[in-house]
Amino acid sequence: MTAAGVFMISLAGQIESAEFHEFDDIYCKYCFVYGPDWVVTSGLEEGISQIVKRSRDERQLFVWNFPLDVTFKSTNPHGWPQLVVSVYGLDIFGNDVVRGYGLCHLPIAAGVYKKTLAMFVPESTSLLQKLTCWLTGRRPEYVDSRMLAQGEGREGE
Repeated sequence: MTAAGVFMISLAGQIESAEFHEFDDIYCKYCFVYGPDWVVTSGLEEGISQIVKRSRDERQLFVWNFPLDVTFKSTNPHGWPQLVVSVYGLDIFGNDVVRGYGLCHLPIAAGVYKKTLAMFVPESTSLLQKLTCWLTGRRPEYVDSRMLAQGEGREGE
Protein backbone atom coordinates (compact mmCIF):
# COMPACT_ATOMS: atom_id res chain seq x y z
CA MET A 1 0.00 0.00 0.00
CA THR A 2 1.32 3.43 -0.87
CA ALA A 3 1.27 6.53 1.31
CA ALA A 4 -1.85 7.77 -0.51
CA GLY A 5 -3.83 4.66 0.56
CA VAL A 6 -4.08 3.15 -2.92
CA PHE A 7 -3.58 -0.56 -3.53
CA MET A 8 -3.43 -2.59 -6.70
CA ILE A 9 -4.16 -6.19 -7.62
CA SER A 10 -3.00 -7.87 -10.78
CA LEU A 11 -4.41 -11.04 -12.32
CA ALA A 12 -2.56 -13.06 -14.94
CA GLY A 13 -4.17 -16.37 -15.75
CA GLN A 14 -6.49 -18.21 -18.07
CA ILE A 15 -9.88 -19.76 -18.46
CA GLU A 16 -8.52 -23.20 -19.09
CA SER A 17 -11.28 -25.71 -19.76
CA ALA A 18 -14.87 -26.79 -19.11
CA GLU A 19 -16.92 -29.96 -18.76
CA PHE A 20 -20.29 -29.98 -20.55
CA HIS A 21 -21.03 -33.59 -21.46
CA GLU A 22 -24.23 -33.02 -23.41
CA PHE A 23 -23.07 -30.22 -25.75
CA ASP A 24 -20.53 -29.49 -28.44
CA ASP A 25 -19.16 -26.33 -30.10
CA ILE A 26 -19.22 -23.90 -27.19
CA TYR A 27 -17.54 -20.58 -26.41
CA CYS A 28 -17.26 -18.41 -23.33
CA LYS A 29 -17.56 -14.74 -22.48
CA TYR A 30 -16.09 -13.19 -19.38
CA CYS A 31 -16.39 -9.88 -17.59
CA PHE A 32 -15.19 -8.43 -14.32
CA VAL A 33 -17.63 -6.83 -11.89
CA TYR A 34 -16.27 -4.52 -9.21
CA GLY A 35 -17.25 -1.74 -6.83
CA PRO A 36 -17.40 2.02 -7.51
CA ASP A 37 -13.95 2.71 -6.01
CA TRP A 38 -12.21 0.25 -8.33
CA VAL A 39 -10.57 1.18 -11.65
CA VAL A 40 -9.05 -1.02 -14.35
CA THR A 41 -5.56 0.37 -14.95
CA SER A 42 -4.48 -2.13 -17.61
CA GLY A 43 -5.87 -5.11 -19.44
CA LEU A 44 -9.33 -5.97 -20.68
CA GLU A 45 -12.34 -6.13 -18.40
CA GLU A 46 -14.36 -8.32 -20.78
CA GLY A 47 -13.73 -10.71 -23.63
CA ILE A 48 -14.99 -13.59 -25.75
CA SER A 49 -13.19 -16.82 -26.62
CA GLN A 50 -13.00 -18.96 -29.72
CA ILE A 51 -15.52 -21.75 -30.35
CA VAL A 52 -14.16 -25.11 -29.26
CA LYS A 53 -15.12 -28.74 -29.73
CA ARG A 54 -15.03 -31.39 -27.04
CA SER A 55 -11.75 -33.31 -26.80
CA ARG A 56 -11.76 -36.84 -28.15
CA ASP A 57 -10.04 -38.41 -25.15
CA GLU A 58 -11.77 -40.03 -22.16
CA ARG A 59 -12.08 -36.68 -20.29
CA GLN A 60 -14.10 -35.01 -23.09
CA LEU A 61 -13.10 -31.50 -22.03
CA PHE A 62 -13.59 -28.22 -23.86
CA VAL A 63 -10.15 -26.56 -23.79
CA TRP A 64 -9.89 -22.80 -24.35
CA ASN A 65 -6.66 -21.76 -22.58
CA PHE A 66 -8.15 -18.27 -22.89
CA PRO A 67 -5.76 -15.68 -21.36
CA LEU A 68 -6.79 -13.19 -18.68
CA ASP A 69 -4.54 -10.27 -17.80
CA VAL A 70 -5.91 -7.29 -15.88
CA THR A 71 -4.80 -4.89 -13.15
CA PHE A 72 -7.15 -3.08 -10.76
CA LYS A 73 -6.55 -0.11 -8.47
CA SER A 74 -8.66 1.00 -5.51
CA THR A 75 -8.66 2.89 -2.24
CA ASN A 76 -11.33 0.67 -0.68
CA PRO A 77 -11.71 -3.14 -0.61
CA HIS A 78 -15.52 -2.84 -0.82
CA GLY A 79 -16.68 -4.27 -4.15
CA TRP A 80 -13.70 -6.62 -4.52
CA PRO A 81 -13.54 -7.71 -8.21
CA GLN A 82 -15.39 -10.80 -9.34
CA LEU A 83 -15.00 -12.79 -12.55
CA VAL A 84 -18.29 -13.70 -14.27
CA VAL A 85 -18.12 -16.40 -16.97
CA SER A 86 -20.95 -17.15 -19.41
CA VAL A 87 -20.78 -20.19 -21.70
CA TYR A 88 -22.79 -20.31 -24.93
CA GLY A 89 -23.37 -22.82 -27.70
CA LEU A 90 -25.57 -23.36 -30.71
CA ASP A 91 -28.88 -25.21 -30.44
CA ILE A 92 -30.41 -27.37 -33.19
CA PHE A 93 -31.87 -24.23 -34.83
CA GLY A 94 -28.48 -22.48 -34.97
CA ASN A 95 -29.32 -19.97 -32.20
CA ASP A 96 -26.82 -18.98 -29.50
CA VAL A 97 -28.10 -20.49 -26.27
CA VAL A 98 -26.65 -20.11 -22.80
CA ARG A 99 -25.09 -23.34 -21.53
CA GLY A 100 -24.02 -22.05 -18.14
CA TYR A 101 -23.10 -19.14 -15.87
CA GLY A 102 -20.44 -19.12 -13.16
CA LEU A 103 -18.61 -16.58 -11.02
CA CYS A 104 -15.91 -16.20 -8.40
CA HIS A 105 -14.09 -13.49 -6.46
CA LEU A 106 -10.49 -12.78 -7.40
CA PRO A 107 -8.02 -14.12 -4.82
CA ILE A 108 -7.12 -11.72 -1.99
CA ALA A 109 -3.52 -12.89 -1.55
CA ALA A 110 -0.62 -13.30 -3.94
CA GLY A 111 0.02 -16.81 -5.21
CA VAL A 112 -0.95 -19.42 -7.74
CA TYR A 113 -4.61 -20.45 -7.68
CA LYS A 114 -6.79 -22.89 -9.57
CA LYS A 115 -10.49 -22.07 -9.32
CA THR A 116 -13.27 -24.43 -10.35
CA LEU A 117 -16.55 -22.69 -11.12
CA ALA A 118 -19.88 -24.41 -10.68
CA MET A 119 -22.04 -23.55 -13.69
CA PHE A 120 -25.80 -23.11 -13.66
CA VAL A 121 -28.57 -22.26 -16.12
CA PRO A 122 -31.73 -20.30 -15.27
CA GLU A 123 -34.97 -22.27 -15.31
CA SER A 124 -38.43 -21.16 -16.42
CA THR A 125 -40.66 -20.50 -13.42
CA SER A 126 -44.00 -21.65 -14.81
CA LEU A 127 -45.31 -24.47 -16.96
CA LEU A 128 -46.48 -21.94 -19.57
CA GLN A 129 -42.99 -20.43 -19.79
CA LYS A 130 -41.46 -23.90 -20.12
CA LEU A 131 -43.87 -24.73 -22.96
CA THR A 132 -43.14 -21.42 -24.70
CA CYS A 133 -39.38 -22.03 -24.41
CA TRP A 134 -39.77 -25.51 -25.85
CA LEU A 135 -41.89 -24.26 -28.80
CA THR A 136 -39.67 -21.28 -29.65
CA GLY A 137 -36.34 -22.91 -28.90
CA ARG A 138 -35.34 -19.91 -26.74
CA ARG A 139 -34.24 -20.64 -23.19
CA PRO A 140 -34.23 -18.22 -20.25
CA GLU A 141 -31.04 -16.18 -19.94
CA TYR A 142 -29.84 -13.01 -18.29
CA VAL A 143 -29.88 -9.81 -20.31
CA ASP A 144 -26.76 -8.71 -18.43
CA SER A 145 -24.71 -11.42 -16.75
CA ARG A 146 -23.07 -8.78 -14.51
CA MET A 147 -26.15 -8.85 -12.28
CA LEU A 148 -25.02 -12.27 -11.01
CA ALA A 149 -22.26 -10.55 -9.02
CA GLN A 150 -24.57 -7.98 -7.44
CA GLY A 151 -26.64 -8.46 -4.31
CA GLU A 152 -29.53 -6.12 -5.11
CA GLY A 153 -32.80 -7.73 -6.20
CA ARG A 154 -31.78 -11.29 -5.36
CA GLU A 155 -34.12 -11.79 -2.42
CA GLY A 156 -36.70 -14.55 -2.66
CA GLU A 157 -40.38 -13.80 -2.32
